[in-house]
Amino acid sequence: MCNNFSKTVKIMISQTEENYLKAIFKLSEATQKPINTNAISVEMNTAAASVTDMIKRLSDKELIHYEKYKGVKLSQKGKTIATDLVRRHRLWEVFLLEKLGFAWDEVHDVAEELEHIKSDKLIDSLDSFLDFPKFDPHGDPIPDSDGNIQSRQQTLISKLEVDECGVLVGVYEHSKVFLQYLDKLGLNLGVNIKVLEKVDYDQSVKVLINETKEEIISKKVSQNLFIKTTTS
Repeated sequence: MCNNFSKTVKIMISQTEENYLKAIFKLSEATQKPINTNAISVEMNTAAASVTDMIKRLSDKELIHYEKYKGVKLSQKGKTIATDLVRRHRLWEVFLLEKLGFAWDEVHDVAEELEHIKSDKLIDSLDSFLDFPKFDPHGDPIPDSDGNIQSRQQTLISKLEVDECGVLVGVYEHSKVFLQYLDKLGLNLGVNIKVLEKVDYDQSVKVLINETKEEIISKKVSQNLFIKTTTS
């Protein structure tokens, strides 16, 4: 199989268009259904009208498939570009964390800038230098040079039952304030989590961290933390 799958797509697009494709890709990681414009608006932190305009531009370039009232899906061309962009972004995050000492709440914004560097040789060399990592500092899978993504069995803490346990392997939200909040709680990737109690009133969850520390986390937090379950 030939490497550098991104080279099969040659089309001029702006950084803003790339960012929209990446946002649609991220939203699509959690579902096989078309992505609605409201979800894209929230992910991009922009007005719905701007999303509508961008959808038309991406559709005209055959980078997405759009059906009114149904939503958006990446076309094969759009998916190829988005997958390559995601690979670049997540590899830069690993480099910044492991080699330059950035914290996991600092890497995203810098990687947002570095991901637009167009050198395939640079990215392939970076991948090799990092020993071909499979996941980034937030637990997101990193596509390989052929666009393949390693799957992993994981579930949200919010979906676990009492006494179920596992290892924290990923976070969905990457905002600085959220990651800093997790640091304060000691909820970093690799810690062991056990559900002690689920509160019916507000859907908060009491968890045991590394068998030593109890914390009560909100429904929102529990819906943003991915666990690889283990036997109790």
